[in-house]
Formats: sequence, C-alpha cells, structure tokens
Amino acid sequence: MSVWDPRVYLQFAGERERPFWELVNRIPHAKPRLVVDLGCGPGTATVGLCDRWPEAVIVGVDNSAPMIERAGALAVPGRLSFVQDDLRTWKPTAAPDVIVSNAALQWVPGHVGLFEGWLSSLGPDGVFGFSVPGNFDAPSHTLLRDVVSSPRWAERLGGARDVPGVLDPGRYLDRLHALGATVDAWETTYQQVLSGPDPVFEWVTGTALRPYLAVLDHASAMEFSEQYRVALAEAYPSDEQGRTVFPFRRIFVVARRG
Repeated sequence: MSVWDPRVYLQFAGERERPFWELVNRIPHAKPRLVVDLGCGPGTATVGLCDRWPEAVIVGVDNSAPMIERAGALAVPGRLSFVQDDLRTWKPTAAPDVIVSNAALQWVPGHVGLFEGWLSSLGPDGVFGFSVPGNFDAPSHTLLRDVVSSPRWAERLGGARDVPGVLDPGRYLDRLHALGATVDAWETTYQQVLSGPDPVFEWVTGTALRPYLAVLDHASAMEFSEQYRVALAEAYPSDEQGRTVFPFRRIFVVARRG
C-alpha cells in the first residue's frame, strides 16, 4: 500500500483546505512572480493560487508519487506545474517570492532546521508561510498511539513512522526571529462538524492512519483499523442528528524575510 491515497485524502477536501486559504490570505505579498507550495498533495488547493496571484508562476512540490500524479492533471503549461521531491532536500531553481506549506511539515523530521535555507532562498521581501496541525494531544492521536503500543501491535508497528512533533506558535516565532524574519504566528481551533458513520475515523484514514496501514497486510490492517475505529467512536460520539464535532487545532506562521 502506498502511504498516501489522494482519493481518501480528498474525502474532506473542504475542511482540509480551509486552513490553507486562511494562511494564504494572511501572506503580505501583492504581486509575487514565483510561488511554491511545499507538500502540495493532490494539488486541489494549489491550483487556486493561480487566481490568488494571477501574475505568478505556481509550483507544487510533494514527495508522494500518487499525489503528484493526481496533481499533474491540473497542470497549466507555463503557469502551474508539479514536481515530485523530498522537502528535506528540495531546493528552488529560482528565487521564490512566496513559499507556502499547509499540513505537510509535521511529516518532515527536523523541519525547523530547514527554515534558514528556505528563507535565504526567497527573493527580496519574500514570505514563507505555513500551517501544521496542533492536535497531537487530542484523542484522535492519543488513542492511535495507545492501540499501536498495545501488546497486539507493538512489535509489528514499533518501526512504523510516527508523525514528528510540531512546536507551539511562540516557539516557531522565536526560531524565525532568530533568523532575522518578521513573524506573525497564531493558532485556531476549528470545531469541525462532520457527518456520516465514523467520520473521525474516515478523516484519520486519509492522514494519521496511513503510515501504519502501509506496513500491514490486508487482514491485519482491517483488524487494527477496527480496534481504532471503536475507540474513536467512543471518544467522538455523534448527536441525535448524526453530527460529530471534531475539534481540530491548527498552528499558523507567516514570516517575512528580513
């Protein structure tokens, strides 16, 4: 199994893309010439940057072949392109005016150490903006860690990749200030109202659950998923109208090059 599945990820496209646009709308650059979206996924949000900055060339970067294949169908020659690359080693071929990243850096070990290189690659008055989930202490993640560490799964899943940690807004601000940037950092907790059976499980199936499913055979993946699904249903019950509230904290940072 590939770690990333665009079809599954896009089940909640509206909710997943909302933080992207709230981030983009806080980026103070009126007319960038080159905009790079790091961790662009299936490109459905990236394509909207063509309207946000109609004079810019847009490049989406992601390390997932299935995601880039899906995004490639949205490419516009000379205007919008997609590249498969590892964010840990990616380097721009020209100086971007804006680098943006939504819900990707939490998957990149040591991502804070990459900030200096990305900032220095920007053109004059360039801006680097990103958002990451801040909900790793929420039941959606603590219950997953409980299941992974249980006697049934600990030996089999101990080597599976867990999500690297993220920092609080203030710590990101401090790190970027130390690099000479002017920084705006904030957080938002969305009270996401989801519908349908087991919607929180369906949500994490497209993200947090993927690295674990990728290392299990089909029968084991079904057993593991069911154990986790039951735990999530207890933690996130639906109301009489079938609505499930899924609080989701997001961290946002916008840094202008000094």
